[in-house]
Amino acid sequence: MTNATAAALIARSNRLGADPKNTNYAGGNTSAKGTETDPVSGEPVELLWVKGSGGDLGTLTEPGLAVLRLDRLRSLVDVYPGVEREDEMVAAFDFTLFGKGGAAPSIDTAMHGLVEAAHVDHLHPDSGIAIATAADGERLTKEIFGDRVVWVPWRRPGFQLGLDIAAIKDANPQAIGTILGGHGITAWGGTSEEAEANSLEIIRTAEAYLEEHGEPEPFGAALPGYEPLPEAERRARAVALAPTIRGLASTDRPQVGHFTDSEVVLDFLARAEHPRLAALGTSCPDHFLRTKVKPLVLDLPAKATVEEQLARLAELHEQYRADYQAYYDRHATADSPAIRGADPAIVLVPGVGMFSYGADKQTARVAGEFYVNAINVMRGAEAVSTYAPIPESEKFRIEYWALEEAKLQRMPRPKSHATRIALVTGAASGIGKAIATRLAAEGACVVIADLDLGKAQAAAAELGSTDVAIGVAANVTDEAQVQAAIDATVLAFGGVDLVVNNAGLSLSKPLLETTEADWDLQHDVMAKGSFLVSKAAARVLIEQGLGGDVVYVSSKNSVFAGPNNIAYSATKADQAHQVRLLAVELGEHGVKVNGINPDGVVRGSGIFASGWGANRAKTYGIPEEDLGRFYAQRTILKREVLPENVANAVAAITGPDFSHTTGLHIPVDAGVAAAFLR
Repeated sequence: MTNATAAALIARSNRLGADPKNTNYAGGNTSAKGTETDPVSGEPVELLWVKGSGGDLGTLTEPGLAVLRLDRLRSLVDVYPGVEREDEMVAAFDFTLFGKGGAAPSIDTAMHGLVEAAHVDHLHPDSGIAIATAADGERLTKEIFGDRVVWVPWRRPGFQLGLDIAAIKDANPQAIGTILGGHGITAWGGTSEEAEANSLEIIRTAEAYLEEHGEPEPFGAALPGYEPLPEAERRARAVALAPTIRGLASTDRPQVGHFTDSEVVLDFLARAEHPRLAALGTSCPDHFLRTKVKPLVLDLPAKATVEEQLARLAELHEQYRADYQAYYDRHATADSPAIRGADPAIVLVPGVGMFSYGADKQTARVAGEFYVNAINVMRGAEAVSTYAPIPESEKFRIEYWALEEAKLQRMPRPKSHATRIALVTGAASGIGKAIATRLAAEGACVVIADLDLGKAQAAAAELGSTDVAIGVAANVTDEAQVQAAIDATVLAFGGVDLVVNNAGLSLSKPLLETTEADWDLQHDVMAKGSFLVSKAAARVLIEQGLGGDVVYVSSKNSVFAGPNNIAYSATKADQAHQVRLLAVELGEHGVKVNGINPDGVVRGSGIFASGWGANRAKTYGIPEEDLGRFYAQRTILKREVLPENVANAVAAITGPDFSHTTGLHIPVDAGVAAAFLR
């Protein structure tokens, strides 16, 4: 049973974290002090429950809390070696844990334990950081809050900051909290309700002050030519730019992308002061750890041509990398972690929007959200003062902090398809759904394309949030719909790396009963459809310059001559040869093209359920329900083939172990000697 104090803390954390005005995703931490029975002594013991490292307030649950013995935590003050060695105290937290300790304690644990208040909140609200990053933030704090909130000059989070805030609390009994210079806010209270009320008072009072006293146009006058393009035009421009930008942002390591054209971003980029402010970079540690110290900003108006923008982006990217290397070299010491990559995490394009990047979709999306926070902070600071983030040297101390490096090293090893963006056609059911499911399980972002939008979206929802998969409608026989599916993939995840041509159908008829319409329908869906999808995807794959995979789900029938199957088998043979042709043509771009030849996939198959199964059963003179077993018995291995077996082959051929294989057809048929490739 959850301790009542801990339960109240979780509820408060969830309420505060649910509103982005209060704190950003995974930003800030909350705590509560209370008692629990020691299972060893049977005596009550005073504990500190505090949000653990890397958790998110809005979604915090009990496993996300670190649980420490308060007496032992406070005893660390007596062995504290001083600010030059304060990082050692993080390891010391492990010796203060109660029981198994729950989540790993964060760097801010000292702040919560040392402050003499039963409940403490540390948050990153835009309004609070605006005051914290104003050039005269200390004066503004006094003017806005009087003596109820105390200014704390910038100090890197850690044990010393905890001591400082504890001393400020003791010296200012009337205060309800602090503004932490360059960082955020901390508030406290004798009860959970009081701490929450004090946090909200600081946030809302700062908001009200900025609203009442701020200049109406803190980002300056409108820049002619930098105004937002009309929505359809800017989305089309984003699609045109995104593959190249993703390729640039992935120079050091592959990245997944996110696109935002919110009013906040577009207005910022349309104003005269945006180049100056963007160059100053972000301030709150949570911000620049996600966004890097500054973004790459395209310095061309929105009406520039795509070609002009792409050429300039390449130049700016080269300059950005040189600048970032110089930043690292200026501040790195012999003990600093190695440079983690010199590519931008945020790319701003006036009139179009913001492209943000990360190791997965959630990281990319959150990086963009953090830069929106940063824009709001800059707006607030400029409205009442001048935006003055912490010095570059301090940013480096945070970004390349040994403790931050240790946190990164503890992250699990990426899955085989991490950072890869996959589009699977005909993926709302059967083989396509199994493929999409397997690729998502291996870490890929997946776009499920299907004739039925509702079914596509439902299948995507089964895989997870829209950070994992989305569903789109696409009739692969229609070039415009195919292009729309590719465009949706690019806007959702930044590009495309892996395409699976799976959409298909079959009509089992002998030659004399096969109509021209039967022939055309099957060739349109599978032969023409695969061609259209591959062609549209190839443009993106080439522009990204990151290589990639195209997979055709063909069939054993592409090489096996069976009865009553002329149209289906002929179009499958067409697909099979497309594999060979495209493997040759796209190889120079690092794109591998391979095929899968399944057979007898009855269970879960949309093709078999739509009448193909009944026709094949009639051909072989068996009940339809026995078809899967019949196919199994005619194979060498005597095993029934399932959609998951096909998915396994797709995952393997597109995984790292087959990086040097292209133009291959993999049989997934349990062994049909007549279909052996020669």
